[in-house]
Amino acid sequence: MKIAIISVSDKGQKLAIDLKKRLELDSTIIKTDLYHKNVKNYFPILFHEYDAIVAIMASGILIRSIAPLIESKVTDPAVLNIDDNGNFVISTLSGHLGGANELTHKISNLIDATPVITTSTDVNKKLGIDIFARDLYLSIDNTKEILYFNKAILDGREISLTINPNCNFDYLHEYLNNNTLEINVSIYYSSKINTHEIHVCLDEHKIILKERKIVVGIGCKRNKECKFIYDALKKSLIELNISTERVNMLASAEIKKDEKGILELSDKLNVPVNFVEMDKLKLFSSNDVSKSEFVKSKFGIYGVCEPSALITAGFDSKLIYKKTSYNGVTIAIAVC
Repeated sequence: MKIAIISVSDKGQKLAIDLKKRLELDSTIIKTDLYHKNVKNYFPILFHEYDAIVAIMASGILIRSIAPLIESKVTDPAVLNIDDNGNFVISTLSGHLGGANELTHKISNLIDATPVITTSTDVNKKLGIDIFARDLYLSIDNTKEILYFNKAILDGREISLTINPNCNFDYLHEYLNNNTLEINVSIYYSSKINTHEIHVCLDEHKIILKERKIVVGIGCKRNKECKFIYDALKKSLIELNISTERVNMLASAEIKKDEKGILELSDKLNVPVNFVEMDKLKLFSSNDVSKSEFVKSKFGIYGVCEPSALITAGFDSKLIYKKTSYNGVTIAIAVC
């Protein structure tokens, strides 16, 4: 998640600087940028450049600033509102699909504030269909139906999920069994359902959820054993609450194509690995990718795990887990 923190007062600016330092320690936060004052000029830019905006200011200023910019719960960024004293963190916009509710809890814990969530499913301890999709990195084909399904979930009605019996949906069962929020579902199997799809039905209403591609980029020291790479992968996935069964591909640089540990991990997970050509890595450019002068001096590229993950995930992919080191192994995760 890419976050912009904007403040208007000196006190708010101090809180913003402290919050940025804390967020940068979180591998799921790709980058955090600070803005101060000039609210009218900044908001139209921030709204389209960031996944989330944290506004440290009075709610009236925030609401008047974002009102002309709001378009859709599918595309609008998460917007949070914090008072100058850091007493309350309020999820203001895009609580579910945008991730504002989740980020509200994260930031509240970081600054010891009270989280304020108002979405009906959350306050009633129900699992909304849009949260279900967001947690499992699934796209929603018909977002207009979200309201109907969430209302049905609030009413305790049973939702049917239909999946292809030939696909591995163990992560779906694991997620439903371990989730503390309530949802009444029945799972059915049909070979007519496309692979990697979940058909959600109730009455005459239907939503098709499709798996987004999740790619784990891997860098490692020469001859690193599989068990160490696997441990690093598991730690990263735990931070994102992603099951190993949900990973679609592994990725690394062409220079790692003979790394036994990576090849063994691919076999262990039964997930293909893509070794990206060095020319592609040299040409790849992204403001979200960290640069290592050491790697550049040794291999002629600025990094392995982040660009490999993004290139393999494909056009319009983004990082959901930035380069993080684990005892000689680096992990980055991208989704498309």
